[in-house]
Amino acid sequence: MTEQQRQALDTVDKARKTPDVDQPWAALGMKADEYEAVRKILDRRPTGSELAMYSVMWSEHCSYKSSKVHLRQFGEKTTPAMQEHLLVGIGENAGVVDIGQGWAVTFKVESHNHPSYVEPYQGAATGVGGIVRDIISMGARPVAVMDPLRFGALDHPDTHRVLPGIVAGVGGYGNCLGLPNIGGEVSFDPCYQGNPLVNALAVGTLRHEDIHLANARGNGNLVVLFGARTGGDGIGGASILASDTFTEGGPTKRPAVQVGDPFAEKVLIECCLDLFKADVVQGIQDLGAAGLSCAFSELASNGDGGMLVHLDRAPLRDSTLAPEEILMSESQERMMAVVTPEDLPGFLAITTRWDVEATVMGEVTETGRLVVLWHGETIVDVPPRSVAHDGPVYDRPYARPDWMDVRQAAVPDLLPRPQNDTELGELVVTMAGTPNLASRSWVTDQYDRYVQGNTAQAMPDDAGVLRVDESSGLGVAIATDCNQRFAALDPYTGAQLALAEAYRNVGVAGGRPLAVTDCLNFGSPEDPAVMWQFAEAVRGLADGCQQLGIPVTGGNVSLYNQTGTTAIHPTPVVGVLGVLQDVARRTPSGWKAPGAQLFLLGTTRAEFSGSEWAWSQHEHLGGLPPAVDLEAERALASVMATAADEGLVFAAHDLSDGGLAQALVEASLRHGVGASVSLDAALERDGVDAFTLLFAESTARAVVAVKPEAVEQFTQACAGNGVPLVELGTTGGDSLAVAGRFSLTLDELRASHEATLPAALNA
Repeated sequence: MTEQQRQALDTVDKARKTPDVDQPWAALGMKADEYEAVRKILDRRPTGSELAMYSVMWSEHCSYKSSKVHLRQFGEKTTPAMQEHLLVGIGENAGVVDIGQGWAVTFKVESHNHPSYVEPYQGAATGVGGIVRDIISMGARPVAVMDPLRFGALDHPDTHRVLPGIVAGVGGYGNCLGLPNIGGEVSFDPCYQGNPLVNALAVGTLRHEDIHLANARGNGNLVVLFGARTGGDGIGGASILASDTFTEGGPTKRPAVQVGDPFAEKVLIECCLDLFKADVVQGIQDLGAAGLSCAFSELASNGDGGMLVHLDRAPLRDSTLAPEEILMSESQERMMAVVTPEDLPGFLAITTRWDVEATVMGEVTETGRLVVLWHGETIVDVPPRSVAHDGPVYDRPYARPDWMDVRQAAVPDLLPRPQNDTELGELVVTMAGTPNLASRSWVTDQYDRYVQGNTAQAMPDDAGVLRVDESSGLGVAIATDCNQRFAALDPYTGAQLALAEAYRNVGVAGGRPLAVTDCLNFGSPEDPAVMWQFAEAVRGLADGCQQLGIPVTGGNVSLYNQTGTTAIHPTPVVGVLGVLQDVARRTPSGWKAPGAQLFLLGTTRAEFSGSEWAWSQHEHLGGLPPAVDLEAERALASVMATAADEGLVFAAHDLSDGGLAQALVEASLRHGVGASVSLDAALERDGVDAFTLLFAESTARAVVAVKPEAVEQFTQACAGNGVPLVELGTTGGDSLAVAGRFSLTLDELRASHEATLPAALNA
């Protein structure tokens, strides 16, 4: 460092002597009162480096300052019984659950929404990379990813701009890592134009004794940065890009989006696993949002409370970076570990073997202060907890908006419906090709779903199923879901419906639901209407989890998803993980052979508000969403898990978007085996018409293909659990035939179902 650079350096000593220097706190996303709070904590103005740290760590994306007061419900409503299988809960990089036989699974979903709008490929790719590093930091081997994606209208030019890049980014990064993509969602809605949602979920497996946590303990232990070098990409990403809204004309600010290198991350994964195996790591933290600022402050805050760091030791890709930029950079493929001096040689031997650069950045202290030096000069001297955990907490005003009354009063009862059986059949074909029901193979074919050889089931099945233990067949089923239209009609019920659908999808696959992760995507928290939506959705999800007896293990909040004053629909994406004792007994979503007996489980009501029929055919959004019956969902899942364990069924498909008609279409097309069904018994039992039975989206329902020899046992299991069932017909043939009403060949259904995305995106 030259003398001129030394004179220009903003040190702690200089900050004390120059209290009135103007600082760019507003440009860094801070509010005036937040800046004053920092001055009060430090009893002086912050240095430029301290301001950089506080700005990113106190950002909405990192600090959850607008959501903390509501998120506390997840902990408060978690009962001791719900904690039975919970090894690590909310607060760590990812939750960890016990799945039996000494095995544990860690899983989490996070957002990378705004970066993916600015730069679709890298935004989505680094979203995958970031969530995978969360899994690594728990001591686990990543084994799969999933991707809940939401875009604007399929025919909108901006959708054509962002969708191909986002899908390529998700697939490119995950494929290069050698991680199967086993599920997710692709949804289209005009509310996401200008605000696509890219939520990424990762799953990892580990033995109970291999869990690692993010803390810096042990006076004199060393703080080691390893992985990729730090560059100028992603500077300010968390504080500016992900914690602000977009204007009508595009992003208000465009900081460089992070640039990912999946091959470097693959090496980093294997290196970390070797480090864990050698037991040379005391604590570990991935570097994601807020980069080094987050790693230094969180490790120190979670540990003994002190750390001394030499920032000038950081390996750089760009030697011109200032200290503030180094602290804010969100360069990818980096990790930080706490290592004892005795273990350092072994640690460095492993990183050298993997050709991973590692640098001792400093050491753990007992001072209770995070001190950062730059060429011997002190540029940061702060209480670490004030940076990482004690940031501002806002109990923002919220109120149910008046326009909800108008929206809920606009019921779909008078919308035109099919007038005869011919029109009913035509609607089945049309609905199979609507953007939200059409085949997703254009997307999923870009993902490797079977690499590693442990994927037992993947999209288009209802849930992804992974084998965890080869010897016993122990595995997990995972599903993510959310219907944003339901949440727009009633955010409390909508969040519970998202939970119910993910729970149901895991259940029909044969899994016993065990834990939840969530990604809560909403508009600006500064809008009382949006804040009300958020508060209601959190309350609904917390109440729903309590009733089902499964805990939220962690997740993510993404706010400011709006353009100007127009927010996205509330989109609380819910992921549910369940356990299968033997994945060989999982239940697929489509039938493979003729002769199975088809049953409809659950009861159908005239529930069309927020339905795919109302939206796709009439662009209608109004009324109240379907009723939630979580006890019925629990009973259905229990029956289906027992049926899988005892080998009673060939296939099962949940009923959700598009109702019974779409479930029959998808289950028939899955393996090219049709079905002959009669609606009469169900119509008489439920007191509805054929249109309602086929297209209503009532919950807690599934179509099940039962083995002929197991019909009596299956019906007894349903009766014993209070699950209503009615016989529909049998599998077989090359058509979907509804007795006395219509018959549709699988060829015409397939033509409608598979043409939509390629026609729109390959044009």
